[in-house]
Amino acid sequence: MRSRFVRFQLRDLLLIVVPVLIAVAGATWFTIRFAHPAPPDKLVLSAAASGSPYYHYAERYRAVLERNGVKLEIRESGGSLANLKSLSDPGSGVDAAFVQGGLALNNDTHGLLSLGRIAYEPLWVFYNGSTPLERLTELKGKRILVGPEGSGTSSLALRLLAANGITNETATLINHELPDYVDLLAKKEADAGFLVLAPEAKTIQRLLRTPDIHFMSFANADAYAQRFPFLSRLVLREGVVDFAANVPHSDTTLIATTVAVVVRESLHPALVNLLAQALQEVHGQSTVNEAGEVQLFQSAGEFPTANDPEFAFSDEARRVYRSGAPLLQRYVPFWVATTVDRLMISLVVLVPILIPLLRFAPQIYDWRIRRRIIHWYGELKRLEAAAKSASTSEERTAKLRDLETIEAAVDNLPIPLGFADRLYQLRQHIELARRRLTVAAADDAAAARS
Repeated sequence: MRSRFVRFQLRDLLLIVVPVLIAVAGATWFTIRFAHPAPPDKLVLSAAASGSPYYHYAERYRAVLERNGVKLEIRESGGSLANLKSLSDPGSGVDAAFVQGGLALNNDTHGLLSLGRIAYEPLWVFYNGSTPLERLTELKGKRILVGPEGSGTSSLALRLLAANGITNETATLINHELPDYVDLLAKKEADAGFLVLAPEAKTIQRLLRTPDIHFMSFANADAYAQRFPFLSRLVLREGVVDFAANVPHSDTTLIATTVAVVVRESLHPALVNLLAQALQEVHGQSTVNEAGEVQLFQSAGEFPTANDPEFAFSDEARRVYRSGAPLLQRYVPFWVATTVDRLMISLVVLVPILIPLLRFAPQIYDWRIRRRIIHWYGELKRLEAAAKSASTSEERTAKLRDLETIEAAVDNLPIPLGFADRLYQLRQHIELARRRLTVAAADDAAAARS
């Protein structure tokens, strides 16, 4: 009897618990799969040509990401403008890219987020001749190298020249690759040339040491910074490039843009967070680049910036720059931390499901037990109704046998202890029905004898 009772109780529990577990498992799977999927194990970053500063930055990021189990694929490109176009093309497969400041105005930036600016990119204007140049307006009528067609350098040069009234109608604007500047200026095949490069770049170093080639000190640098929010005023101090040769020969004022790391808005937040950590590690503390050279215009803690004048800024990156890596990632590997994070988010979805389930499960269990007792009450009621229409002693005796069948079934009914009172009430009602049938049968017998 006890084993039978345990078996029935176990079945009742399973009929309630199993659907609850299925609902919880389904909600968990849906949340993890769709609401908060696992981050990809690969990120594609568009840099520039191999050997460029952008490419070297990307290689340093790769070391940080691979340390956390994420592969970084670095793609070569034609520069910032090509990078921006790749980011805007959903079919390019590019997740992140370096973008030079000043390119957002004439390009679609919808769906893109900045992780901050990571370095200055000075604008150099080299020129031939002994007469010092201090303003871009002085380049009217000159032959001017403006960088490769469609490049970030060309875009910035044309924009600044246009602001000074210099166009193809008032000067000869020449598109050319940057490494060729040295020979073109040295041979006087061009009068001036725009470059957007770091001071340690090979082309800049060659031009700084080429006789009869000079570079402009902007007299109105502050005006450019005020007019164009993505520009800054920098000062290259006397002799800082080469103390022995005293390069430059005097303090020189430059204007500079900054380079941003931009990602797709759809990039998984965990990868955005990890990439922001890489930016902070690579650019946040040291002012020495990967070649061991001091970055002249950067001070420790200046980059990466927690804002951007052209792109919407990533909340994930802002959290990293404000508070550092997420708490879990400081103690456990990246993938463990993201898995725990996903499970925590799953709980947010599961709690509204679990509360009503846990609330109604006991009620469902109670209903199932009461339903067994109510079933036999129904049988008892039907028997009494049939007994009222019985007219002979034999019919009433048959109803008593049916009542005994009901009583035997109730005696074997598996009912938990908490519902025992209802079971005993049912037995009392069975006994009451027996008395009525017995009295009615006795009356029928007496009537028959008389």
